[in-house]
Amino acid sequence: RVRNWDGHSGPVNSAVFSPDGAMLFTASSDCTAKLWSTDTGECLRTLVGHGDGVNSAAFSPNGALLLTASSDGTAKSWDAKSGECVRTFDGHRAFLLFAAFSPDGTLLCTASGDFMAKLWSAESGDCARTLQGHTDAVTSASFSPLLLTSELM
Repeated sequence: RVRNWDGHSGPVNSAVFSPDGAMLFTASSDCTAKLWSTDTGECLRTLVGHGDGVNSAAFSPNGALLLTASSDGTAKSWDAKSGECVRTFDGHRAFLLFAAFSPDGTLLCTASGDFMAKLWSAESGDCARTLQGHTDAVTSASFSPLLLTSELM
């Protein structure tokens, strides 16, 4: 079935399905992220808290947490049931383009316009490692089995 997802007031930069396929999570330049029911198309919650556009949306492997990355330079984890912000990951010197959970959900990675990627503890929010050496913005990252990053060419 094809569905229209109306509700953001700006461009949608990222859209991902939950691990069970029951929800869609979107990130928008309107500074919000939205969680949608794939069955009804209803907006279940709107996540507000970033000070600039939201560029990336992700689910934790078990679907309990949501992750956003923003042009405000922060990433945030959110409780998928309540929509409450659980933690803010702040340590980059520029906008964030992407964030992802590790396969076991214990780490996350952020990719930034400051030419760096960072690994964070999902539980404590501590930065575990900064990956430097890129010559341009880091646009994405992936866990499997080694962390890989990419930059703009």
